[in-house]
Amino acid sequence: MFNTARRRRFRLLVIPFLLLLGVAVATPIARADDEVVVGIPNWSGLDVTEYSGAIPAKPGTLMAKVPLAQPLTLPAASSAYRVQFSTLDQHNKKATSTGAVFVPKGTAPAGGWPVISWAHGTVGMNDDCTPSAFPRSARDVEYLGHWLDQGYAVVAADYVGLGTPGLMAYLNGKAAAHSIVDIVVASQQAGLPLGKKWAIIGQSQGAAAALNGARYATEFSRGSGLDYRGVVATGIPANLEYLYQNLGPQVPPFALPGSLNAYTAFILAGFNETRPDLKITSVLNKKGLQRLEEGRTTCYPILKQQLSGDEVNTWFSKPLMSIPGAAPALREYMKTPYKGYDRPIFLGQGLKDADVPAPSALSLYAQMKANNQPVTLHVYPEEDHSGAVLASMPDSTPWLAKIMR
Repeated sequence: MFNTARRRRFRLLVIPFLLLLGVAVATPIARADDEVVVGIPNWSGLDVTEYSGAIPAKPGTLMAKVPLAQPLTLPAASSAYRVQFSTLDQHNKKATSTGAVFVPKGTAPAGGWPVISWAHGTVGMNDDCTPSAFPRSARDVEYLGHWLDQGYAVVAADYVGLGTPGLMAYLNGKAAAHSIVDIVVASQQAGLPLGKKWAIIGQSQGAAAALNGARYATEFSRGSGLDYRGVVATGIPANLEYLYQNLGPQVPPFALPGSLNAYTAFILAGFNETRPDLKITSVLNKKGLQRLEEGRTTCYPILKQQLSGDEVNTWFSKPLMSIPGAAPALREYMKTPYKGYDRPIFLGQGLKDADVPAPSALSLYAQMKANNQPVTLHVYPEEDHSGAVLASMPDSTPWLAKIMR
């Protein structure tokens, strides 16, 4: 809970963030997380979009494993698999999730390959956007391939609701954290040479998910015998809930980039599904209801193009905060923890990031430092949202190697 002094300090952080949003309107995005393939999903023979069978009561139980279709693997992997496992959803109910497991080339070290749990960025919310059913972007092929070449197995959860029943709760980091942790637990049951040491790496939406995963890794994996070591997060969306709670017709009429409008549609759709009791549709007009539905059903690269230049204030008939309890509920839904971590944290941020402007990550870093968290920050002045991923490797590679010893 913020006291009055903290609220005042936070407003000082929000003001430059809003100014940067204005800059983002006029600044083209050089590379973003929309460099993903969309079309017809390849389920590798494991289509569980309509799964209705039994779900094990214990999260992290491996339910199925099949070889990943060849077009979907990574060149740096010796083998790859699509897996299904038990987890918990945003309602804290039993659910099933999917993902991919990539094994490095060569001979595993004694004790097995250390594991990285990769938390992906924004792809959309529909089952047709599921990452493990499509080839990885060129950036992710290089990035994940780098970690495989460094001798880490990579497990990549889709987040509950992507490719499985239900709706993925966009930017609800705690829900995604369950999938991030549970795929590591489940992969230990796959008969592969995987070790107990593991870390989390995430970008964009995945950075918020990764930090939530890091905050709860020890708790969520308790009893599994795993040895969690730390987290790398780049392009971090944090403290954005204090901006989004102010959505409504009173928002300045900026024609925003399609990326920011798509994120807003995803947030509204995910928040509405997670908290139906708030009836946030009651403050949306006809256009806003259409945008919410598009968020539910349209993958990010397509929605980004469709919503380019739209004005979010035209989606609302009333302020979101006119709904009793909406503001604290949204803060709970979107929050990225700034304390309670028990392992090291690496934050990487591009200063030319127009998708998640730098004050987001910098405000989180300040909060973490104020709460004596084990955090390190690396800033990349010439990099945008996606560019910080590869630019961070010279710093994050030795950092991760050190904590994984």
